[in-house]
Amino acid sequence: MFASLPPGIIMLLGACAVPFIPHVSRQLWMLVMIGLSAWGLSTGEGIHAIWHVMGYELILYRADALTLPFGIIFHLAAALNVIYSWHDQKWQEHTASLSYAGAAIAALHAGDLITLFIWWEATAITSVFLILASNTERARKASMRYLIFQVTSGVLLLCGAAILAANGQSILFEKMELGSLASWFIFIALGIKAAFPFLNGWLQDAYPEATPTGTVALSAFTTKLAIYALARAFPGTEYLIWIGASMTALPVFFAVIENDLRRVLAFSLNNQLGFMVVAVGIGSELAINGAVAHAFVHIIYKALLFMSMGAVLHQVGTIKASALGGLYRQMPFTMVCCVIGAMSISAFPLFSGFVAKSLTMSALGDTGIVWAYFVLLFASAGVLEHSGIKIPYF
Repeated sequence: MFASLPPGIIMLLGACAVPFIPHVSRQLWMLVMIGLSAWGLSTGEGIHAIWHVMGYELILYRADALTLPFGIIFHLAAALNVIYSWHDQKWQEHTASLSYAGAAIAALHAGDLITLFIWWEATAITSVFLILASNTERARKASMRYLIFQVTSGVLLLCGAAILAANGQSILFEKMELGSLASWFIFIALGIKAAFPFLNGWLQDAYPEATPTGTVALSAFTTKLAIYALARAFPGTEYLIWIGASMTALPVFFAVIENDLRRVLAFSLNNQLGFMVVAVGIGSELAINGAVAHAFVHIIYKALLFMSMGAVLHQVGTIKASALGGLYRQMPFTMVCCVIGAMSISAFPLFSGFVAKSLTMSALGDTGIVWAYFVLLFASAGVLEHSGIKIPYF
């Protein structure tokens, strides 16, 4: 029964019951919902759910080799966030977190642009409550800016789909070429969620203002959903190499001088997305594997770093680098986790980031685009400085 439902739907339905369940039972309930949703991944490749409406064929559940790794890591990230937030008794935050993850997973399996739009906007509406949960003036302002960007992305996606439908073209969510107005609308829509340069202010603005558990959830889904969408729709688009290279380099300068360590990680997140965007722009089999592998492991080690920062914030009450120091004595477990995450994001040998980034760098080397290779090399050095050294040091 549950295997026939599109993954993520059962999590959205389960989120409706979260406010009415006592605290400890609530966490167990959420884990069960995530497990039932993950069971749906076992149905295998193919189209498993279609809805005919107003003459259009909406594909609610499509599974293939690209959706599977994202589906696995999204479910794993949702489960880890439930465990991390076990101490939190705010049902509002748990409801938002579970429904946000469910919407992102449902979006992964959308086979057409209309279905994608519905879940695309659902991720925006559900995730904004994770920022509002901080209940500060800065969080409220940041959440409104975040919501404007996210809803604008969905509107552009819908405009692209509407133009395709009006011209009698297919609205299937599949590979497309840039050139038409519709394709550019869709490209920009995906770019907003992927935090392209000049469209990325919402990320560094909003993520550090969320609650400690909310930031962990936010780091996992929205931007990685955009990377999946780019890999689905625009693999091999050369513009993405230029865009991705600038994404890797520009945030480094801001992260180096930033004092708020969660904001450092937000800039770092933008930097890491650049590697994935470059890989999608290359478009070869090795590069796409690199983009998917990097998205997969990045969710894990970035969550680990945000969890470490959340633990420090919870324990000390601040995450300003200039106000910290010596915490390894009182928080040795958090220190070990932070160092592991720092070594992974810095692509230290034998850690996951080393393997994932090597795939992209190798694919980029095969193209002969020397300038982009050195830009990514410079960006990697920057990551080592601000995420690999600066955060564990302070």
